[in-house]
Amino acid sequence: MKAYSLFLLLLIFVGWAHAKKPNFVFLVSEDNSIHYLKHYGAKFGRMPNVEKMAERGVTFNHAFSNAPVCSVARSTLATGILAPRGGFQYHRKAELASLPKGVLPWSAILRDSGYFCANNRKQDYNFKSNGTKSWDESSNKASWRNRPNKDTPFFYMQSMAQSHEGSLHFSKKVMEDERTKTPVGEVDLHPYHPDTPTFRYTHARYYDRIELIDELIGGVLKRLEEDGVLEDTFVFYFGDHGGVLPRGKGYAYESGLHVPLVIRIPENFKNLVDLKRGTRTDGFVNFIDFGPTVLNLAGIKVDKRLDGQAFMGRGISAKELEARDETFGYADRFDEKYDFVRTYRKGKWKYIRNYQGFYPDGLQNNYRYRMLAFQEWRELFKRGKLSDEQSQFFKARPAEQLFDLSEDPHEVNDVSGHSDKQDILSELREKLQRKVKAINDLSFYPESHMIDRALKNPLAFGQDHSEEITKLVDVADLALLSFQKAMPKLVKIFQNGTEWEKYWASMVCSQFGQKAKPLSSHLKKMLSSKNLMLRMRAIEALALTEKIDPMPSLIDTANVSESSVEVLLILNTVTFFRDHHGFELNPKLLKIIAPKGEYDRRIEYFSQN
Repeated sequence: MKAYSLFLLLLIFVGWAHAKKPNFVFLVSEDNSIHYLKHYGAKFGRMPNVEKMAERGVTFNHAFSNAPVCSVARSTLATGILAPRGGFQYHRKAELASLPKGVLPWSAILRDSGYFCANNRKQDYNFKSNGTKSWDESSNKASWRNRPNKDTPFFYMQSMAQSHEGSLHFSKKVMEDERTKTPVGEVDLHPYHPDTPTFRYTHARYYDRIELIDELIGGVLKRLEEDGVLEDTFVFYFGDHGGVLPRGKGYAYESGLHVPLVIRIPENFKNLVDLKRGTRTDGFVNFIDFGPTVLNLAGIKVDKRLDGQAFMGRGISAKELEARDETFGYADRFDEKYDFVRTYRKGKWKYIRNYQGFYPDGLQNNYRYRMLAFQEWRELFKRGKLSDEQSQFFKARPAEQLFDLSEDPHEVNDVSGHSDKQDILSELREKLQRKVKAINDLSFYPESHMIDRALKNPLAFGQDHSEEITKLVDVADLALLSFQKAMPKLVKIFQNGTEWEKYWASMVCSQFGQKAKPLSSHLKKMLSSKNLMLRMRAIEALALTEKIDPMPSLIDTANVSESSVEVLLILNTVTFFRDHHGFELNPKLLKIIAPKGEYDRRIEYFSQN
């Protein structure tokens, strides 16, 4: 009888052990790429608590946020869906994109599976969903300690804003009065930054912020240990996207996309992971993969509609992970500043496709230029005091670029024109072309059109318009040909193409600039189009091909639009021509009738500058 009782107890214990699920904690430093951590090779930015996590876990040398800015990266992270496919690629959203019926943020899937999910506290999502909410609680008081009982597994996420871009919006007086812990004279500057006291102080101050983040991480780890759950918990530390020194956050370079990721593997669940603790892996992982990874570790089936794949847990070998060497990135609107960049990296090679390369990276963004370093950088450019590498940020970009990151980690030496690099250029170009077509990239429509037609179900809209998007990608890629080869194809589009094909043909002309002057007669025919976005692109192209003053026509177009998002794009172009081509603007002529919107940032800028 005694033996039988012991046997029953053993069965109960085995069953309990089998049923017990791991906990998960995400500790997120805002606006932080690998370039500011000593753990990743920087001269400063020591994080002893993160380094202790690495001793009991794994350091990922190649982790990527997919997007270089908060709301887009966080929406990608929360859903496991690529933002241009999901319709939440613009920062910040003009309207929320809806996830399809049955598709939930993966934290909601955890909740449906019995997890307590707490977020402290930043969300910043560009989507909405129907069904289970993402969090049991989301506030600055949220904690795993608030779960209903100690046996409930939990997912806890904490964002640390002490490294946010706003921490570098200091005044000249602060720079003069407050010394940094990091020695200003010893920091290593990026090659695209000028060597000035302002840039040195900004770098040093940011290193100090990194050390503050580490203290906060240490506090969370201590509380987990005090609660007796540390060895039941996978603890992820990572940056929510790239760092905030100029040309980081908001830009699809490695400085904007390449984030630190260290995962502490708990003793009680180390059997779930085919990775040795205390090691580093070169396998590529992306934000779209984090959700599937957590679900896989928790023993929960991963929805096949997600774009990511698990990189830890059952069925994932260390060898297979190490072989992963590709990542896809995207950058679209950032506040009032529009861009359209897609990137594809394979191993050491990085391909960048600038779909609106005629806009410079340095185009005005009010929040960016609150930083003294940004202001000084632009002023030095205007005065002709920068080197070629330092000036690139303020100049037009080629339609495509290729970088060898093993030789050029800061992406300042474009080798796309080198004869011995044409094979890898073609390979990555084709990979990116296939990718944007496969995901039905919604940025091939203007944002205003996407809002009007797609956001109720972006994934379904993309599928329904897949053939049209494929055609638009092909039109856009005429910019990759010589003008002589592209011209007859463009003429045919202007004569017989759809409105959106003509829209892209106009942007191709803008990319070619004065070479496209022979197509001016076709562009002029679109100046009276009822499609205001097509009209705007024709005005833009004529200004770049024939130097025709675009301001009167752009102002007229902005004044008749009833869409705040259309006005936002038009004023983006107005800013471009005023600041970078010297066309004069009289802001008093703007009599906008559209509802209030993000374009107010441009109005504010015009009134002050």
